[in-house]
Amino acid sequence: MKFRLLLLIVLVSQIYFSQIKKIDTIKVANINYVIDLFKKKNIEDISQNVNFPLRREYPIPEIKNREQFKQRFNEVFDEVLINEIADSRLKQWSEVGWRGIMLNNGTVWIDSDEGKIIAVNYQSDFEKKLRKQLIEKEKENVHISLKTFESPTYKIKTKKYLIRIDELENKKYRYASWKISKKESSKPDLILNNGELEFQGSGGNHVITFTNGNYIYKVYRNIIGEENTPDITLEVEENEKIILHQNGTLIK
Repeated sequence: MKFRLLLLIVLVSQIYFSQIKKIDTIKVANINYVIDLFKKKNIEDISQNVNFPLRREYPIPEIKNREQFKQRFNEVFDEVLINEIADSRLKQWSEVGWRGIMLNNGTVWIDSDEGKIIAVNYQSDFEKKLRKQLIEKEKENVHISLKTFESPTYKIKTKKYLIRIDELENKKYRYASWKISKKESSKPDLILNNGELEFQGSGGNHVITFTNGNYIYKVYRNIIGEENTPDITLEVEENEKIILHQNGTLIK
């Protein structure tokens, strides 16, 4: 009886580890495929290996589809980034649970199952310049009370609110909100300063927290998540009790 039980355990273990090996082999193949794509610099093939939309740092518009990707490829992937991917070694890629597989400290992310590019956390000189231009344009369109900021972070729509998050010169964050029917050019219903950003793991997910007396506002940015994970989650606490929970979408 003990022998049969031991044999069963051995067989189950062999099946289990053979499956793990198979999965690992597939992931290695996916990584090598991405590396090879960038060695060849075949934009058409690379465009077929991306999960869209491919988000860019706000207020740069996201890349919605393959055609946009091919048009904007050189804006995102300069020689520095192309070489970082093409010259990378397997040991530079790390799987981070369900979030996917990242290159180095998260420069590029691919999904664990298909090896498609899901995020690019890199900004070329072109995008840096473009972002500055877009920021100046935004400052012209907001209410006078919001014109002073270092960098726009997010514009968000929830079921009831229009929300704007900006980074200020002191590295703190500002929260401004309106009822959903209003516009940014009108006076905000609420302004909170001194928000603090905290990253949650290496996937880029983070939360920005604002305190207003007994109320705490938390804006969660869900960059890497499940298919139905919202872009934003807004929570408001009063005396450590959640009194508001709303999902939000980013305004591009």
